[in-house]
Amino acid sequence: MYDLIIIGGGPAGIAAGIYAVRFGLDTIILERNEISGQISMADVVENYPGFPSISGLELMEKYRTHAREAGVKTMITEALSVRSEGTKKIVSTDSGDLEAKAVIIATGANPKHLGVPGEKEFISKGVSYCAICDGPFFKNKTVVVVGGGNSAVTDALFLSKVAQKVYLVHRRDHLRAAKILQDRAAATSNIELVLNTLVMEIAGSRGGVKKVEKVILQDINSKEIRELPANGVFIYVGINPNTGFVNVEKDEEGFIRTNRWMETSEKGIYAAGDCRDTPIWQLVAAVRDGAIAATAAYEYIENIK
Repeated sequence: MYDLIIIGGGPAGIAAGIYAVRFGLDTIILERNEISGQISMADVVENYPGFPSISGLELMEKYRTHAREAGVKTMITEALSVRSEGTKKIVSTDSGDLEAKAVIIATGANPKHLGVPGEKEFISKGVSYCAICDGPFFKNKTVVVVGGGNSAVTDALFLSKVAQKVYLVHRRDHLRAAKILQDRAAATSNIELVLNTLVMEIAGSRGGVKKVEKVILQDINSKEIRELPANGVFIYVGINPNTGFVNVEKDEEGFIRTNRWMETSEKGIYAAGDCRDTPIWQLVAAVRDGAIAATAAYEYIENIK
């Protein structure tokens, strides 16, 4: 039996593991893939303290090296379910069952994709799901924001301070964002609403340096197709938490509800990072969550001893 099993090897899980072994807990991190964490997909990270500019993959490798040298064990396996048997937690994986005194869920979330031609091809080459992360690379350029909710409008407003022109494309005839956000967008001179419109394709140069150059749009009513020149596309059509395997209290979208100590509705089970109901999906917040969850798990384990 382990003291602590951490499910997920991204920033939240790694931070939790480092803190846990420093508390003297026998800890293992379960990773579904060799390369974990959405941040691994980022070409450049410039908003993480101490690293003015670093690739996401390089940063994750530094995390993994730190954890390994600290004594955190890892296993490549997928968690299928988590259940409690008294004070014991059973984590069923595709490699068999594992037991622990406590579990931290740090499985993150994945942005929903449009599923149009060019989207996957141009990820990190002009296609992004995070304006705060990648917006500064589009200074004085033209960008398209896809979506009509709070996240889309909030990030369109953020991008308007960086980009020369921001097109906010939404498939409906009105935005779903809070009225105050809509009013701010309407009052921002370089934001243009493009409603009743679908993104059909993201296109650009494929030879040499791969980069987005235009977006192919279709008017829902007239069916007219047009090309919109753009240097970047920011997509906000939702986000999916990776939490289906664990039975704890969640919000309507599947994000795990926690208190400030990252405790879930189930004693001895904690959640950290993007998989929980959090105000921001950011690297620095995930690392904080992991440290708090490990601290709370340590206190819990000490008490049940």
